[in-house]
Amino acid sequence: METLLIQVTNRKVLGLLHELEELNLIKVLEKSVPEHEKLSEKYAGKLPSKVAEELQNYVKQSWEES
Repeated sequence: METLLIQVTNRKVLGLLHELEELNLIKVLEKSVPEHEKLSEKYAGKLPSKVAEELQNYVKQSWEES
């Protein structure tokens, strides 16, 4: 048995997929991929506070030099 990841480009195909599932030809595993996650939310808390502060100061200094 193989597992495939399929991206649905037309919502009409969902009905066809469910019909195939009813015929026991496939099994639909509904797992949605988040469309657009903000980078600030994705990486929140990933850096230690000290490193984040140093990075922020570096970026600020770089902008001031430009």
